Amino acid sequence: MPIKKENRKRYPDNWAEISLDIRNNRANNKCEFCGAKNKKPHPITGSKVVLTVAHLDHTPENCHYDNLKALCQKCHLSYDAKHHAETRAKTKRDQLIASGQLSLFKTKF
Repeated sequence: MPIKKENRKRYPDNWAEISLDIRNNRANNKCEFCGAKNKKPHPITGSKVVLTVAHLDHTPENCHYDNLKALCQKCHLSYDAKHHAETRAKTKRDQLIASGQLSLFKTKF
């Protein structure tokens, strides 16, 4: 998955090399969850597979090989779904707090 500009500094300078090593050497150009082959049609979705490297703990600074997996788009998005939902909820809550509207949602019955 593309690295957001605001998160780029959280990755090590040699991230491209680490990512390439994980995808090509350890994973042999296959998704480490489902086995879909890089640059081939995905066996389920039919879309062209683009392997990415996921941080299993969602922390870009943690680049230990045990924390990294080469994943196809489907597996990466599925793996990150809960984390993305939690992040969206926190962002929404922070926006409500900043705008003074959170108290509207904390009505006591």
